Amino acid sequence: MKKRILVVDDEKNMLRLAEMMLDRIGYESCLAGNAGEALEILRKKRIDMVLTDLKMPGGMSGMDLLQEMRRRGLNTPVVIMTAFGTVKGAVEAMKQGASDFVLKPFDVDSIEVTISKVFEVEKVKRENIFLREELRQQKEAQEIISRGVGKMQEIQSMIDRVAATDASVLLYGETGTGKELLARSIHDKSPRRDRLFVAVNCAAIPTALLESELFGHVKGAFTGAEAERIGRFEKAEGGSIFFDEIGDMEPVLQAKILRVLQEKEFEKLGSAETIGANVRVIAATNKNLRQMIKAGAFREDLYYRLNVVSIAVPPLRERQEDIPLLVEYFTRKYSREWGKEVAPPAEDVVAALSIYRWPGNVREMENIVERAVALNSTGRIGMEDLPAEIMQGAPEVVPPAVSEREKLHIDLDGAIATLEREMIMKSLRESHGVKARAAKILGISERNLWYKLKKYGMTE
Repeated sequence: MKKRILVVDDEKNMLRLAEMMLDRIGYESCLAGNAGEALEILRKKRIDMVLTDLKMPGGMSGMDLLQEMRRRGLNTPVVIMTAFGTVKGAVEAMKQGASDFVLKPFDVDSIEVTISKVFEVEKVKRENIFLREELRQQKEAQEIISRGVGKMQEIQSMIDRVAATDASVLLYGETGTGKELLARSIHDKSPRRDRLFVAVNCAAIPTALLESELFGHVKGAFTGAEAERIGRFEKAEGGSIFFDEIGDMEPVLQAKILRVLQEKEFEKLGSAETIGANVRVIAATNKNLRQMIKAGAFREDLYYRLNVVSIAVPPLRERQEDIPLLVEYFTRKYSREWGKEVAPPAEDVVAALSIYRWPGNVREMENIVERAVALNSTGRIGMEDLPAEIMQGAPEVVPPAVSEREKLHIDLDGAIATLEREMIMKSLRESHGVKARAAKILGISERNLWYKLKKYGMTE
């Protein structure tokens, strides 16, 4: 898609000249005779840059246009056109947020250089935003994983050991269990932590586009390839690339990924030039890849290349000890994002969330807590902030191959509570009342034991 530049000038000859120049250097142009027209166009169309005259008689100047755009929250880059005598005004405009200025009369070469430079700066700004977001997500991932208990503690131990190596890792588990968080944690603890972690959702990108997304392409490689593109492998150079839902990748692309893993090199689409690939590969799937191999839907050689170290991520229904921690974490996260002071929920809410079977796992919990924070008006999440399926004890969505005992979970809440109290009492007797030892006997955290003691009125 061509970048679109809005030219604003009260002189028609100048507008026609700018239109011809922009067309010659490969940009689409929109024309406005004054700032009012420009603001209307900005309201209706996607504009990638504004090229405006500084002095426009009888109305808003280029400076006024710039200030009005910023007041309206429009961050589109603005380049000021000015005559030599008004350079001081152009410099002032740059102090107010303009990206650059060009002197009238200008030629094709000068305008092309200026526009290219501004777009390159904007690209760097976007990449910096991307990097800051990556850093934030890495910190959040590490925070939530490092505080895990029970089964997640065992996984954390595995991550600590494998992160220092360059071994490929295959994470498998149900959708929404937090596999990408674990992949980020592996990267963040590895010697590659200072380079990019690049995620690729194999299920979300159409097969026709995925090859170009991964390897990039050169100009003219196919219809619509108007400029060279850097692929995800090239972006991840020196860092890590994460293939989410690798089981959804078509066999033809599987073969190309295998080559990168084996030969440490690839070519962009439309190019014969070989590019080295120094990347660490982490993959995740919610599918049974062994069954897919038998069905001819997944390459066995790629499977073994990916499955050097495998980590099974348990569903949230098997990690009840993590639920209070996750609820607290997501409450803090979305309180910050929504700009609200919302405290973590009371015990009855946490109890309801602990009983629920979470067919969508951690991702579903995150959505529900975000919804609760958004709806909350009391300063603390309450039952009224939860969706009906949780408040009413909705029937679980039973995953494949669960036992009959699991299917009866909702009907056995009372019996389970009684059994849980008995087990807690027994563990306390065996530990002579020492809470830390009792929690160890039960296989839960001491914090979770205290929660259950309060829940059942067993505190002293």
